[in-house]
Amino acid sequence: MNWLNTLLAPIAVIYLLVVAALFVFGLNFFHLAWHAIKNRRALRQPDPQPPTAWPSVTIQLPVYNERYVARRLIESTAALDYPKGLLEIQVLDDSTDDTQQIIADAVARLSAQNVNVKHIHRDDRRGYKAGALADAIETASGEFIAIFDADFIPAPDFLKRIIPHFDADRVAFVQARWGHLNRDYSLLTFLQSLSIDAHFAVEQLARSRLGYWFNFNGTAGVWRKSAIVDAGGWKAETLTEDLDLSYRAFLRGWEARYAGEIEVLAELPVTMTAYRRQQHRWARGSLECAIRYVSIIWSSNARLSKKIAATLHLSGYGVHLLLFILAILYPLILFLSVQYPALISLFGIALLFNFTALAPTTFFVVAQNSLGKRWLYALPAIFFMTVLGAGMMINTLRAALQIIGGKKGVFERTPKYGITHRGQTFDSNQYRVRVDGIVFFEIIVGLLNTFTVILAFQLGNYLIGIYAGLFAIGLFFISGLTLIQSLSSLRTSVGD
Repeated sequence: MNWLNTLLAPIAVIYLLVVAALFVFGLNFFHLAWHAIKNRRALRQPDPQPPTAWPSVTIQLPVYNERYVARRLIESTAALDYPKGLLEIQVLDDSTDDTQQIIADAVARLSAQNVNVKHIHRDDRRGYKAGALADAIETASGEFIAIFDADFIPAPDFLKRIIPHFDADRVAFVQARWGHLNRDYSLLTFLQSLSIDAHFAVEQLARSRLGYWFNFNGTAGVWRKSAIVDAGGWKAETLTEDLDLSYRAFLRGWEARYAGEIEVLAELPVTMTAYRRQQHRWARGSLECAIRYVSIIWSSNARLSKKIAATLHLSGYGVHLLLFILAILYPLILFLSVQYPALISLFGIALLFNFTALAPTTFFVVAQNSLGKRWLYALPAIFFMTVLGAGMMINTLRAALQIIGGKKGVFERTPKYGITHRGQTFDSNQYRVRVDGIVFFEIIVGLLNTFTVILAFQLGNYLIGIYAGLFAIGLFFISGLTLIQSLSSLRTSVGD
């Protein structure tokens, strides 16, 4: 293996750089978790005092082919407890199926009840969700803009609880916390709930309390209309228009508030194909924003800690890319260690960084504990959630390669089926996402990691064997569940 010997130095350098980068991300997880623990009472704090006069609010509901949840969404927003003369609802409808008629019927019925609701239909999806929001803001009458995606159900008191958080003129947006309508529907939805809880009960909470920049999550929040305009408006230049606008607003000197005590329930994706589509969009959009804004952030007047936090925030999906590099390097490192036993001590330096491998587990445990949930009961799922994250490495890799290749991003919505409890089925529903050929690449990389496990244990390098084993389990779970659900849907459609 003379060719491998020539790569000795590059492999060693790349490996140590990757492990060091993962160490930095791990330290950041611990940092945020610690501050989330210190501030967890904020998740149950009393609401601030209401304003002396309620401002006008426009609610925008971006919808595209949502026949199963569109009516539920419109009716829940129409039921909001807010002065009627100050509330306007805009249903931003880009639908091409019978969702358009469902919306028209719901709007007509509510309009007859004196609800100020408008149906705004576009004949094309120019700019996707960002385009719909940008077009509608021109006619929005509200001083504030509340946004809800089709899978969300705000409580009647949402506006009266969140508007008081605009306690200063330079507050651009206030983000509420996501809850879950179907957390216990399946293992997949439960795992997703752990991840989302960690984001909102740890990341968003800690960043906001530390004065770091954090993002509007695209839904279940309220923007000040003048802040949207000042920051340049909604743009479809990335697949995460919410993250993009958030950072443009911060760079313009705006602030934000996080209202973690306000929970808005939402439907979690019930299929692996839908989940991986959602994660692909979030990963690509985050990486696009990192490329766009990291250099601008470092040339800004923000304090050093805020610059570092923003960089780690925007590049968070890069962890998946680092894990993929490790998966490729592990067998090469094992082969090299046979020829150069002394290298084991060099690669053993990485052991110093390995305690941060527990960072994701800590993240999820802190979130469940802070939300008053039974974290000990969820511990097996929490460990498996770490494996699921590793299994998404190929999904994120494709997003990165698309950016590098200059492929134009397409905003693919995550299908919703109105699933709220166990026993409901979705196989016969429309909007099924076809199986993605990426699963076969995931299987191949999973097999590579299986080979690494065998080789590592034969050579006595148990740590690499364990990590490669976790990678393999994650990849096989992601690809296997995708194929099983797709085959089940196929049998149902053939039966129909």
